[in-house]
Amino acid sequence: METKRNIANISRKTNQSIQNMHHFMSNSPWSARKLLDRIREDMMSRGELAEGVMLILDEVADEKAGEYSVGTSRQYNGRQGKVDNCQVGVFLSVAKGNFSSWIDGEIFLPERWFTDEYARHRQRGGIPIERQFMTKPELGLQMIHRAKAKGVPFDAVACDTLYGRSTSFRDQLAGEHIEYYADVPCNTRVYLEQPKIGTPQNKRGKKATQQRVLFPKAIRVDRLRHHPDTVWQTVELRTSERGILTSDFAVLQVWTVRDDLSRHQETLIIRRHEKKCSYTLSNAPHTTSLQTLARRKSQRFFIEHDNQNAKSEYGWDEFQTTGWLAWEHQLALTILAAWFIAETKLDWAAEHKRDPALLDEYEIDVLPALSVANVRDMLRAAMPLPQLTSRQATQLVIEHLDNRTRSRKSRLKSRTSDLGP
Repeated sequence: METKRNIANISRKTNQSIQNMHHFMSNSPWSARKLLDRIREDMMSRGELAEGVMLILDEVADEKAGEYSVGTSRQYNGRQGKVDNCQVGVFLSVAKGNFSSWIDGEIFLPERWFTDEYARHRQRGGIPIERQFMTKPELGLQMIHRAKAKGVPFDAVACDTLYGRSTSFRDQLAGEHIEYYADVPCNTRVYLEQPKIGTPQNKRGKKATQQRVLFPKAIRVDRLRHHPDTVWQTVELRTSERGILTSDFAVLQVWTVRDDLSRHQETLIIRRHEKKCSYTLSNAPHTTSLQTLARRKSQRFFIEHDNQNAKSEYGWDEFQTTGWLAWEHQLALTILAAWFIAETKLDWAAEHKRDPALLDEYEIDVLPALSVANVRDMLRAAMPLPQLTSRQATQLVIEHLDNRTRSRKSRLKSRTSDLGP
């Protein structure tokens, strides 16, 4: 199926009971987390992923019309670029080379969901009573710790500005000796030499009592593009079907200062691609080559690709149930589908070696890999969906009309109940 991949349509296409499917997704006690553990084990058993893996962190917002879907609230929707009524999930991907796949996820519950006002929403959504409010960076750290505990052999973590601007997020990763590549906003202030902390000696006015940075003066990272110490170099990042992807990079050693005035030395990586610049702070060793810094910083592209695939290919945004357990089940099945596609691609590449002569024949430097659509076409041949008989089609129409009628009756009854006597 390419569209309308919700429970009702899947049940009709496969001639399965819609009630059974709803129960399987929303009420059945099978463990999504155990399934995710098994998928991770399968991934890490592949020799292709034994080393050189990156973890990439990002979030995905899905528009919601109602207010009862777990976690739904008026909050920032990055895809729309505005505050909207939506549900947000935080996701973790593994990436190596041109391979990437979601491996974990957590739904973000806004702080208002833990107020007394939302007690009924929590109960209706089946949110575990032990669940407490966690920020998106905290959810990200939880998943990184989970991946580390499960033995995922990653080299570093990459994330966007939502996580990178959190100094506690970066500091915790550094404290655990986890290498990070965290994008930061263009107005982030850094120092080009170790700051001196002290109490200002004012010659006039009231005597200062609070310590602060005495010198040097902080500078915004976007001002460093034209700084005399900034040296630009062109780096080849990867070979794509559109040719060799290159960008200009500059690397500077900088200092950052926290609210408690503690000083931290970090590496600032600036990427210039066409007319846009992005800024990344990292705790990578100073001996790390520019090529490695540039490639690890740029791996974040792949989780955006995973997010797009989850919606356009696997039907993530067509999810229509409302509860916590259903969201966890949908997550596990989406990651299972993504891993099935990824493993098919890996097996295909291992079993069907490319003829080097094709590069000359097509006059290109890289041959395309299998796409999700290609795998779907092969599945249609191997596992065709059954065709409905006239009698089955008629029965489905009757069931659909019956369900709509019952749903309307239920909504009206609920509305009358809310109005009270």
